[in-house]
Amino acid sequence: MRSGQHEEVADAAQLPARLRHVLWLGGGSGAGKSTIARRLADRYGWRLYATDDVMGDHAARTTAEEAPFLHRFIAMDMDQRWVNRSPEVMLETFHWFRGEGFALIVEDLLRLPPEPRVIVEGFRLLPHLVKPLLAAPEHAVWLLPTPAFRHSAIRRRSVAGEGFVARTSDPARAGRNLAERDRMFTARLREETERLRLRSIEVDTAMSEDDLDRRVTAAFGL
Repeated sequence: MRSGQHEEVADAAQLPARLRHVLWLGGGSGAGKSTIARRLADRYGWRLYATDDVMGDHAARTTAEEAPFLHRFIAMDMDQRWVNRSPEVMLETFHWFRGEGFALIVEDLLRLPPEPRVIVEGFRLLPHLVKPLLAAPEHAVWLLPTPAFRHSAIRRRSVAGEGFVARTSDPARAGRNLAERDRMFTARLREETERLRLRSIEVDTAMSEDDLDRRVTAAFGL
């Protein structure tokens, strides 16, 4: 092993300690991650790091060699992205689902001071990438929305025909493709959290925002 490789291994081993002040809230689209993370940040005076907010910055900080799926996605038109490909292909080739750019999340977090505590939220927090960074298992929770909950959440946030799918030639088909892709992604998160023995919460339509807040708070051991 070269000396540089020794340094990389040592650095990786130190990451849980360096990120012990970070809480991670991942999960499927429409599960309530942003709302709950914001509530917790406001309640406890934490810093909120929303991974959705830095996607543009992270895309600009990568090269095609570092993030090939991302750069292929950028080169596509809207129909190529959302209409002409199957949900299965969309799932397997979506750059953030492949973990591209995750190292930039870690890089950003390492630049932040250890106080106040940081809560990170977003679907980009893949369980197998987060687990090696955890100082304690209770520092990470994933929200897994049922299809009914996600459908309800999307309907509350927008009306039919709005959003980026409206910029395709077939918004209805694009919407169905996106919904199926996200259903499969949530199923993958469920399998991965179970296999890695990480904490998850199923979010259904019977659960209120306050209920979810209480469950996430308990899961974090607060």
